[in-house]
Amino acid sequence: MVRTIIETARRVRSGDLTALRAVDDALAVIAAKNPALNAFIMVDADGAREAARVIDAKVARGEDPGPLAGVPFGVKDLEDCTGFRTTQGSVFLMETAPKTADSVHVARLRAAGAIPIGKTNVPEFGLDGKTAPRAWGVTRNPWNTDLTPGGSSGGSSAAVAAGMTPFATATDGGGSIREPGAFTGLLGLKPSHGRIAKESGFSNWSVRGAMTLTAADTARYLDVAAGPNNRDRQSLPPPAVPYEEAIETLDLQGLRAVWTPDYGYAAVDPEVAAIAEAAARRLIQAARLALVDLKVRMTPVIRQWGVLNFSVLEKDFTAKGYLPDGWDKLAESTQFYLSMMRERRDGPSVEESWQGLYACEQEFAAIFGDVDLIFSPATACPAYGAEAPTPTEIGGKDATIGGAQPFGMFANICWNPSISIPAGVTAAGLPVGLQVTGPRHRDDILVRLARIMENVQPWEHPFA
Repeated sequence: MVRTIIETARRVRSGDLTALRAVDDALAVIAAKNPALNAFIMVDADGAREAARVIDAKVARGEDPGPLAGVPFGVKDLEDCTGFRTTQGSVFLMETAPKTADSVHVARLRAAGAIPIGKTNVPEFGLDGKTAPRAWGVTRNPWNTDLTPGGSSGGSSAAVAAGMTPFATATDGGGSIREPGAFTGLLGLKPSHGRIAKESGFSNWSVRGAMTLTAADTARYLDVAAGPNNRDRQSLPPPAVPYEEAIETLDLQGLRAVWTPDYGYAAVDPEVAAIAEAAARRLIQAARLALVDLKVRMTPVIRQWGVLNFSVLEKDFTAKGYLPDGWDKLAESTQFYLSMMRERRDGPSVEESWQGLYACEQEFAAIFGDVDLIFSPATACPAYGAEAPTPTEIGGKDATIGGAQPFGMFANICWNPSISIPAGVTAAGLPVGLQVTGPRHRDDILVRLARIMENVQPWEHPFA
């Protein structure tokens, strides 16, 4: 069983475990398991060992090595990490120079004593719900290597679920932390928009986060990663109460919760819905929440959301020189989205799409006027084929609207925090996630709920 963030840092800080040993153990697991899973696409063993020696020297001198002392971690290949290329899963970026600076996110983790050990695989430009880029090949699920660990944080979820590292960074622009979490039996928190600062610029939907094993690990990670940065005007102030304290002390009694199996429109596998609902009711009771009888009906805005995400894609790729001559070098998923945009000339315009998303914000706000928490399945189905297209039929119903993660994007569009918590396993032995979406800026509620669920229905990591 892989050491958790909390255990690794505690033992390194006390001198009971060296950071070098923690790194060497992680490297040994990567060597043994990564060939079958393809979770890590780059590893820097020498650099990780050198960073570990620095941590061990601090401990020997009696200095504080940081709250993540000696914890090895993977960095999703959409994010910069010193010494590694950032290829974004694209053959066009395979030969770019290694980065000379960390992202704000990675820099905070490194400053807290964590040790980046390598880059984890992603679908090309993060544009798919499975992880199978042409550049680096297919990433597979430790629970069943015929299946995907999800996307776009699939390399990170496979690495953590397989016990290669206690955590790995992730991003979520429409479910890309929660789907992989659900598919691999991990905690997957999509933080509030701005909770974890970026380098610069404006992001409409995407946030940074991590795949973790436990609620305590998520809390420790958040206490390090969260907080404002002057380079990111969207970044939020630090929480009033540290997350590690909140997961043990925050009183949730009386918060209003609603269960929805499908947000009023999605095709969801009946077994997945039943497992998630049973977990939701158990958690609602344990947390002493008030269950509200409310029918959740959201207007599906996936076409509009897709227009806004992909309408600039062809123009951007042309400007960068990927198109028109590089079409055959693009991943099949990228080709699919570009072709879809070319063919759907009768679809909503960019202006109409923005209007649809503004209306979505109002619908979501109205629901949160009546409740504090929305419980649902995290995905519409269990993990599907590692190289298969997104499912278009789920539970005998048409799933062309949304596929495996039909309602993940609502929290991104509306900037709410949302988490996937392990809910149980199917008859076929595949993990199912329970999604809980909370009020803006109240990430503490979701991490506290994960802690309560962990206590009343402990989950296991059989492949870690």
